[in-house]
Amino acid sequence: MLIAFSYIADLIFGDPEWFPHPVRGMGKLISLLDRKLKGKSSWWVERVKGGVLAFLVLGISTSLAYLFLTLASYLHPYLWNLAWVCLGWTTISIKDLRVKAKAILQELEKDSLLTARKNLSKIVGRDTQNLDKKGIITASIESIAESTCDGIVTPLFYLILGGPVLAIAYKAINTLDSMVGYKNENYLHFGWFSARLDDAANFIPARISGFLICVASFILRNGFSLSFKTMLRDGKKHCSPNSGISEAAMAGALGIRLGGNCFYQGELCEKPFIGEAKKEVILELINRALTISLISSLLILIIGVVVHNIWRLFLVSNG
Repeated sequence: MLIAFSYIADLIFGDPEWFPHPVRGMGKLISLLDRKLKGKSSWWVERVKGGVLAFLVLGISTSLAYLFLTLASYLHPYLWNLAWVCLGWTTISIKDLRVKAKAILQELEKDSLLTARKNLSKIVGRDTQNLDKKGIITASIESIAESTCDGIVTPLFYLILGGPVLAIAYKAINTLDSMVGYKNENYLHFGWFSARLDDAANFIPARISGFLICVASFILRNGFSLSFKTMLRDGKKHCSPNSGISEAAMAGALGIRLGGNCFYQGELCEKPFIGEAKKEVILELINRALTISLISSLLILIIGVVVHNIWRLFLVSNG
């Protein structure tokens, strides 16, 4: 049941700036090690150094999480429960995603495209300054779909499997990928290991996330088949082996087309389209995408609680 309390804590508190969030600490550690390790070496040396970076960040992050839980357990069993819940909460990003997506929606409702683009830039890596209203909506939905996987379903998946320490390990991997896993000249080799590690860590959860989006679509009476067929057909079109799965499922659930060419730091990035334009792209689709995301998170939470209870019954019956 602790996982449910972590889930509720995130829904209530989100990611407040005053809280010493582990991911912010990971970001500072990665920046520090990046400056110390990255240089102009041969490609294989850069890959080795990138691997060292990943292992250091992973090792330090998980060790601190384990020590935090151990210390709490030593002080009092109830403190261990509280520490578990707090660490679990920091790995989930349901409220943070909703707050940021709603901020974009509110500006679009006021036709304030300039502020909407600025708010969008907080959740996407692409250039936003030239996006029109439709482009802002579709980019927001793509981010919601991807964050449903990376920021919600996958952390909950690892919380179910191995508790906060494993979930913290995933957040370290995901943060590494977001900071050094670029395919540009500076990070192509240095960030290679982190990018591959993130691909591996997300492989199974991404497919679970895509399926849950399909189920959420069915629950909302949007239908299951179009979302599922789009996921199977277009999920592999994305340059990432995982990101396209949830985006394709979301595109099918909403009956719209996502993807297409975009710009990153002024450079054109050619991307295939995902989904079919069966419906008009309207503002309300951002709310629908958020609802699908929330239902998907509830589904993985229910699965987690059921699995934990079955496991406990199994241990008791064999104890």
